[in-house]
Amino acid sequence: MSSDLHCCAVSGCADDVLMTRVHAAPERPSRTAFQRDRERIVQARAFRRLAGKTQVFTSRASDHFRSRLTHTIEVIQIARSVAEALGLNQDLAETLALVHDIGHPPFGHAGERALDECLKRHGLRFDHNLHALRIVEHFEQRYAAHRGLNLTLGVREGIIKHSRDYSAEQFPELSGYLLGLRPPLEAQIIDLADEIAYLTADLDDGVESGLLEIDHIRGHVDILAHCYAQVEWEHSGVEAKFLFNEALQLMQNVLTDDLIATTLKNAQAAGVNSLEQVRDHPARLAAFSAPAEAQRQQEKRYLYDTLYTCPALSREHEKAEQVVSELFDFWVSEPQELPSSYVEEIETEGLARVVADYIAGMTDSFILHQYAQIKRTIRR
Repeated sequence: MSSDLHCCAVSGCADDVLMTRVHAAPERPSRTAFQRDRERIVQARAFRRLAGKTQVFTSRASDHFRSRLTHTIEVIQIARSVAEALGLNQDLAETLALVHDIGHPPFGHAGERALDECLKRHGLRFDHNLHALRIVEHFEQRYAAHRGLNLTLGVREGIIKHSRDYSAEQFPELSGYLLGLRPPLEAQIIDLADEIAYLTADLDDGVESGLLEIDHIRGHVDILAHCYAQVEWEHSGVEAKFLFNEALQLMQNVLTDDLIATTLKNAQAAGVNSLEQVRDHPARLAAFSAPAEAQRQQEKRYLYDTLYTCPALSREHEKAEQVVSELFDFWVSEPQELPSSYVEEIETEGLARVVADYIAGMTDSFILHQYAQIKRTIRR
């Protein structure tokens, strides 16, 4: 699918602004600035740790379930295809997809909720987007002259704004990130590509786990039912699990094509033909159509009711929240037990934030190892 949105890609003076870095860096004629950002993220320790972080199911349950890393790869594929179809900057879209989950703590959303609750007791909050910014600006240390990955403004802005808008009044520390303006379309499509990826993957992993049944999904998720009926007509007599796999692929394609078509339609209807106009538009242009949005919400409710809150996963979530909360309280009461590099941060960042930073960086296996060690120490 071709489009007239090439002018919405990063170009001209906008290109100069979004490609700026905090610290001067030599140019590389063989690679664009966003390609270089992509490589810096791939080489980051925080990115590698995504392989050991829960998406929905812990890796202890099966090697076949998605981790944060494999989920990220699926988001990249969708985001790049959408960007290509819309004539956007594919390198920027791919880089933003690559980094979009780098701020998540262990144990998925259960770990994030637990950290947020712990920080609330200290007048603070945990936000994985803002934590991702702290990772790329502060925690990653790969260069002799400065801390952080020294990413372009375009990528750092997208980290913050791809899934929500932040007000300058509530977040004055983000004043350098054009909070009063919409993000570029490359950033706007990331959250929706993320939705497409996990809506497809969570049904797949749910069936793989035995917690969901194909026939039950067909009876309650209209978009999957329609896709299943189509592939069943095309492949009569084929085993249900293969039809289900085909239906999931078709569903992903249907949602992706809808995102492309609706975003293009919105841009054309608004007369948008430049990045400046994207930024000044009163609403985000990237969106699903009304029918696709209704189907998305129906599936999301189904997953919440039947999978995310089912007894088996609820028990895992409760255990995860217990581990995070008890470790947080332990290190707040015994800060000398933190690694020395984190102890050094307490004076400037505050103890509660430092403890949260330490926990957020852990993989599932590492935090469980820490929990077991500390439990043994306490029992002595």
